[in-house]
Amino acid sequence: MIALRLRWRYVLSVPEDPITEELKLSQLEREQAERRRARDVPDEDEAVQHKRRAEKARYLAEKLEERAESERQAEEPPARD
Repeated sequence: MIALRLRWRYVLSVPEDPITEELKLSQLEREQAERRRARDVPDEDEAVQHKRRAEKARYLAEKLEERAESERQAEEPPARD
């Protein structure tokens, strides 16, 4: 939850492509939901599946953040010497 709040502050200060941002937030929400499901299910095999889904969602959110960073860098003017 703290990471989500920190990301929101970061998002509000740096404009990103809306589609990239929506996808990233969707993956973060999916991660949280899968972690809750993993914690709440009684079956260990099912819990492992939910944990894997949460890890995949985290991975995708990180890749989307890398994409957003690349987009921000592409928009910056080159540094002068």
